[in-house]
Amino acid sequence: MTESPVLLPSSPESGRLRASAARAGSLREITLTRPDDWHLHLRDGDTLRAVIGDSARQFGRAIIMPNLKPPVTTTEAARAYRGRILDALTQAGFQTEAFEPLMTLYLTDRTPPDEIRRACDSGFIHGVKLYPAGATTNSDSGVTDLLANCRQTLAVMQDLKMPLLMHGEVTDPQVDVFDREAVFIERVMRPLRQAFPALKVVFEHLTTADGVAYVREADGPVAATLTAHHLLYNRNALFRGGLRPHYYCLPILKRETHRQALLEAATSGNPRFFLGTDSAPHPRGAKEQDCGCAGCYTAYHAMALYATAFEAQGRLDRLEAFASLNGPRFYGLAPNRGTITLERCEAVIPQALAVDGTDVVPLAAGETLGWRLRG
Repeated sequence: MTESPVLLPSSPESGRLRASAARAGSLREITLTRPDDWHLHLRDGDTLRAVIGDSARQFGRAIIMPNLKPPVTTTEAARAYRGRILDALTQAGFQTEAFEPLMTLYLTDRTPPDEIRRACDSGFIHGVKLYPAGATTNSDSGVTDLLANCRQTLAVMQDLKMPLLMHGEVTDPQVDVFDREAVFIERVMRPLRQAFPALKVVFEHLTTADGVAYVREADGPVAATLTAHHLLYNRNALFRGGLRPHYYCLPILKRETHRQALLEAATSGNPRFFLGTDSAPHPRGAKEQDCGCAGCYTAYHAMALYATAFEAQGRLDRLEAFASLNGPRFYGLAPNRGTITLERCEAVIPQALAVDGTDVVPLAAGETLGWRLRG
């Protein structure tokens, strides 16, 4: 199958998107129930203070990923991190009521069941994140064998309805990087669901048709987050005109057939699929080197990116459910009360953003989007 690398409006390969946009061209704005980001990396310290505003402008809440150094493995560590996020929010000029950080714990081989009970009692921890050891940035403390080492902890999570948020890739070096999600389903996800059929599970940043089919058909409380970059790009974007490190993420971008399956899932109206940016700020120097790190920064223009993807499918009418309603339903929360408005205009994505004394290059820097957040 022929694969086009990128589908943003200013790219020569984006004829399908431009045609779709022309058909919907009379729509000048979209007002949505304020959305939530169900997968977000905020980092810490000066970086946290620099990026928090990008998310707070668009989202009412966000699931905050715990892969700091050291990782957030206890309720007290999550409480302290939450406090730093709220402090950064006020320093950025926002009221603390404007954006609620939904905290998570980092699952390890040694996470005790009592820690899950404390997390559930806290009221501010909403999930436990599984990183297979070595799967992505700051995942060296991750789980080495889920069912062998975490069975008692998983049983308590199932009883308390605490969601398990899973980075769905195996780290076996013998498995091709493009196949690691499909292999994860067979080696980890299916045995987990057999052992704990009532455990709430979120398959994070889904990237393949295999994952879409699994989530759509699975029994029990299973859902998935989808990123804007996996909806908009296939793996050709990594090599368009040379090696493009700012499109490198984990899980890695896949074939066009997989991107189309993700788009169909996101725009289908199926409540099991909802928004999770996986936005991850990295300094330019950490990306542009001989062993660059994984992650795309999308918080700056997240909702405009998602609107672009949905418009390409002619399904802007389904963006609100995906961004604002499906996630709260799965997590047992009410939708946000406020709204946001996206307006049609040509908005050029900055080449770089000043973050913590350095540059962070946003996804699709220099490209032009057809939407922007009003205000």
